[in-house]
Amino acid sequence: MSGAIRDVALPQVAVGTVSRHRVALLAFTLTSFVGSALLFLVQPMVARLLLPAAGGSASLWSTAMVFFQVTLLGGYLWAHFTTSKLGVSRHRGLHLVLLALPLLVLPLAVPGGWSLDADRPILDTLWVLGVMVGLPFFALSTASPTLQRWFSETGHPHAQDPYFLYAAGNVGSIGALLGYPLIIEPRLGLGAQTTLFTVGYATLLGLTAACAFFVHAPSATTSALRAASSATAGQAAASTMAWARRARWVTFGAVPSALLLGVTRHLATDVASFPLLWAVPLTLYLLTFVVAFQPGSERWLAPVNMAVLLLAVALPLSFLGLPLVPTVALHCLWFFLAALLSHLRLAKDRPDVNHLTEFYAWLSVGGALGGATVALAAPLLFDRVWEYPLAIVAAIALALPVRALPTRGRGVAIVLGITIVSLLAAGAWTQSQGEHQLTAAALGLAAALGYLAVGHPKVMAPIAAATLIVLVAVGPTNAIFRDRSFFGTYEVLTYPDRTELVMGTTIHGRDLNDSPGHATSYYHPAGPLGSAFDQMDADASWHAGVVGLGVGEIAAYGRTGDQVTFFEIDPVVADIANNEEWFGHLARAEADVAIEIGDGRLLVEASEDTYDLLVVDAFSSDSIPVHLLTKEAVASYLDHVGSGAIMIHISNRHFDLAPVLGQISKDLGANAYLWHFDPAAADRETGASSTRWVAITAKDSTFTFDGPWDPAPAHGRTWTDDFSDLLATLK
Repeated sequence: MSGAIRDVALPQVAVGTVSRHRVALLAFTLTSFVGSALLFLVQPMVARLLLPAAGGSASLWSTAMVFFQVTLLGGYLWAHFTTSKLGVSRHRGLHLVLLALPLLVLPLAVPGGWSLDADRPILDTLWVLGVMVGLPFFALSTASPTLQRWFSETGHPHAQDPYFLYAAGNVGSIGALLGYPLIIEPRLGLGAQTTLFTVGYATLLGLTAACAFFVHAPSATTSALRAASSATAGQAAASTMAWARRARWVTFGAVPSALLLGVTRHLATDVASFPLLWAVPLTLYLLTFVVAFQPGSERWLAPVNMAVLLLAVALPLSFLGLPLVPTVALHCLWFFLAALLSHLRLAKDRPDVNHLTEFYAWLSVGGALGGATVALAAPLLFDRVWEYPLAIVAAIALALPVRALPTRGRGVAIVLGITIVSLLAAGAWTQSQGEHQLTAAALGLAAALGYLAVGHPKVMAPIAAATLIVLVAVGPTNAIFRDRSFFGTYEVLTYPDRTELVMGTTIHGRDLNDSPGHATSYYHPAGPLGSAFDQMDADASWHAGVVGLGVGEIAAYGRTGDQVTFFEIDPVVADIANNEEWFGHLARAEADVAIEIGDGRLLVEASEDTYDLLVVDAFSSDSIPVHLLTKEAVASYLDHVGSGAIMIHISNRHFDLAPVLGQISKDLGANAYLWHFDPAAADRETGASSTRWVAITAKDSTFTFDGPWDPAPAHGRTWTDDFSDLLATLK
């Protein structure tokens, strides 16, 4: 087609027309940039607005992503059908009206009184997203395909290939995603953020109106280009738009989308659910579009395909407990390359401008399907996080087309490799040191077959995929229960001397066989929590409130006449803790124990009780519920303890939260103390674990914290419901 176009004698273009083309190019490029920036700025902003009411759950972002993907699909379909039916000229007015409507509902705000319904968290989240941001996001989602279609009618020399605007828009998206956690969130509160978005949206409306000015009937240049291209593309249009081609677009859109949500959840569960960790994978995802839709990007297909297959060999090892930085780096790098491979194939297969909006619609169908499979279907179908490993295997399959399968000899190597890995994995988990033996077995197998990876990565990739499936399918044989919910994934593991509840990769409670019902681990009597309960009045009954149930170990401190009230957001955790065959703390408790289901902060705020001690321990795996650690939250806790004390568990592998609580306490005129407990050998034998706690008391408190307790450090900007900066606390 390009040769035919070069042979056409194009009309001479006047100087004024050249200037008009330059201005049009600038207007469309800038508008695409701003529209996409707003589209991706609003996503973490809205999720951040909802996060406190959703209990800080990592699933909030996955659910929100599905909402955004489905709404994006709706916007693309709207752009496709309205431009097709109305024509570009008549479409301009309709689109400007659509863009203006969201100004009636801006600035963004959470509906008054809304809180997450634990019985239907996904539906509740989708509903509130629709109310809050449905109309603005729908209008923004129509911008990219609309602007590209409009540009094709400007008469610009590049009008017949407006896909470069897609890359420009994705640059804006990346800027917004990185700018939000690194620049906007650390400096602006949520109120200022929503105002900034409103101003940006009004600016977009003005820029879009300017773009509409440049749209007109096809020029002589455009007509010549179309005539030239029709000679080579006209008769092929029907065949190239076969359903098989559309299915490819859907597939190459679905797999990266599923990988995106999978890798984001994988990282957010064990680090924290906050905008930076949401933004990094999504930024990489968008960057793949920028690279893929650049001219000449097809030359990257072969090397990227090879890199995907080679790195796939290392992925199974990352599920065996590698350190944080290598794990994050490996998953992000492989995700970037796998998504890039799919999007390079999409870009290579993109249609002519007449099918542009349809192309984006089918791409969006794939994105919505991939996202819905991970965020909506998988929690209903699986009791563990199967969807991410399966998405990895699907991406490997896309990199390994059937026609490129190895020869018979290499096929035998694949079968033998899969068999060996399966046997090693299944046998290793039955040993007392199963994880270490499995790691050694996988490393040994990788070394034995490593030479194949250099020359024949297509042999190793299926072996890696099989290994990954085996790791997830077999798992530890001492797991007697598995389940998942909107708020986390859970396993109950049995050992010869104990039973443990594991959330994600973190132990959240245990019961020892030789001393059932006693407090252990982070709650051991020799540690910080024990020192607080030692100060309770021995001659009078007391009432303790506990945000976060775990397996109910804290109930062991209660005596007859005492009262312990647990506040737990997840009904699944309550069912686990109440199972006497696994954990006996609640069944053996001498105190009067009550469990209230819901967000702990909201329940404490609504309570009319005063607690002698309020314990806050509501981590999900190692993820931090930021809304429990703000100035407003601590002020509410102080109102409910009077002269008592607040104990906040801050053990974490990645973040140092002591300065945050120290600064909040300083602002509130309260005292804050820190104890990093490293148990002695004798205490470890009775189940004690290393842990960090902060104690907060009012000035007139009856509690004293000295000895191993130190004044908590206090620095940094105070966290509030309107502002928090988790990145600043990174160790």
